[in-house]
Amino acid sequence: MEVHFATKKLYQALSSDKERVKAHGANVGKKIQLRLVQLAAADNLEALRNAPGRCHELHGDRAGQLAFDLTGNLRLVFEPTADPPPSRKAGGLEWASVTAVTVLEVTDYHGD
Repeated sequence: MEVHFATKKLYQALSSDKERVKAHGANVGKKIQLRLVQLAAADNLEALRNAPGRCHELHGDRAGQLAFDLTGNLRLVFEPTADPPPSRKAGGLEWASVTAVTVLEVTDYHGD
C-alpha cells in the first residue's frame, strides 16, 4: 500500500529512527516503525483488519479516519488518500479498495 504523510514535518519526524525516538521514545518509536511497515507491506487495508495493532475505524468527529494502537491510549492516525474514500453500497469504508493512506498524526485522542 502507498503510505503518504499529511505534512513534510510529520514525514521527517516519523521516517527516521533517530527522529521517532527523539519525539516519542524508544518503545513508541519502534511501534510506529512497525505500524508503518505493516501499512507499506499490505496490498490494501483489508489485509490489516485482523493484524496485530488493532487497525480500526474511528467515529464522531474523527469519522473517516482510522487508527493503529501503539501503546496505552496512543494511536497512529491515518485516512484513505482517495477523496472521496471508497465506500460500500450499504455504507462504511470499503477496506479492500483502500490502496493508499495518508498518516495524519500520532496522538492520544481519547481526551478530545
